[in-house]
Amino acid sequence: YARRAMAMLKFTSCMAPSMDETCRSIADYLGARLGCDVEFIGDIAWTERERRFDSGEIQVCWICGLPYVWKSAAQAPIGLLAAPVMLAPRYAGRAVYYSDIVVHAQSDYREFSDLRGCRWVYNEPRSHSGYNVVRDHLARLGATQGYFGETLESGAHQTSIRWIAERRVDGSAIDSTVLELELARTPELTASIRIIGALGPSPMPPWVTSHTMQPSTRRALKRALLAMHFDPKGAEILAQVRCAKFVAVRDSAYNPIRRMAANAGRVVF
Repeated sequence: YARRAMAMLKFTSCMAPSMDETCRSIADYLGARLGCDVEFIGDIAWTERERRFDSGEIQVCWICGLPYVWKSAAQAPIGLLAAPVMLAPRYAGRAVYYSDIVVHAQSDYREFSDLRGCRWVYNEPRSHSGYNVVRDHLARLGATQGYFGETLESGAHQTSIRWIAERRVDGSAIDSTVLELELARTPELTASIRIIGALGPSPMPPWVTSHTMQPSTRRALKRALLAMHFDPKGAEILAQVRCAKFVAVRDSAYNPIRRMAANAGRVVF
C-alpha cells in the first residue's frame, strides 16, 4: 500500500477484554500498512469507548452485532469494514459464532431444558451472544417470563465463566469464540465447566467505522483487513485469537440478529 497523508486513526473494541491486545496489534498493523499513525483506546470502560465511537472521536470499532443493528437504524450511517472468520472447524469457514450453554462440570444439567429454575448469569444486556440470543430462544419456547429462578449480570463473559467454575451460578450462554480462547489460555478450566448445548449460529460481530470517516480511508482499511491473512505478520496476529481471516460482510448479514431482537422483546428475565 502506498503511503499517504492521513490523520491519526483511533481504534477500540467493545468486545471481550481478552481481545484487547490483539485488537491493539491489528490497529498497529493497519497503521503500518496504510502509513498513518494509530491509537488503540483500551484504558476506559467499554461504555465510554462506545460513546466516543458514536461521537466520531474514535473512528474504528469492533462491536457486537446487536448494537450494530441498533446504530444502523438510529444514526448517521456507520460503515461496515469486515467480520472475522474463526479457525475452529465448527464455523466451516463462515463469519459466524455460537452461544455455548455452559454449566459446572459436576452439575446434573444435561440440556437447556434442565436449567428451568436455575441461577443464570448473563454478561450484559447489550450483548447478543449472552443476553438477546437467550431471550430469543426462550420466546421460541413460549417461556416469556420466570424461566430462570434467579438472573444475575456479571459484566463480562470471562466473569460469567469464573462464576460457573466457582459454583456461584448454574449456567450461562458464552460467546463460543471467547470461550475457546479462555480454554486455550487457561486449560485448567476444562475440569470445572462443561458445554451442554449451543444457540446459533449468529453473524460475527463486525468491525465498523464512524460516520465521520472519509470513504477513501474506509476503502483502504477494508482492503488491508481483507488481505491481512495473506501477510505472514498479519496471519500471526490473527492466530493469537484463533482467527483465520477477515471477510467482507453486508448489512443484510445481520438481519438474523434483527429478527431475534424483535422476538427477544417478548421475554423478561
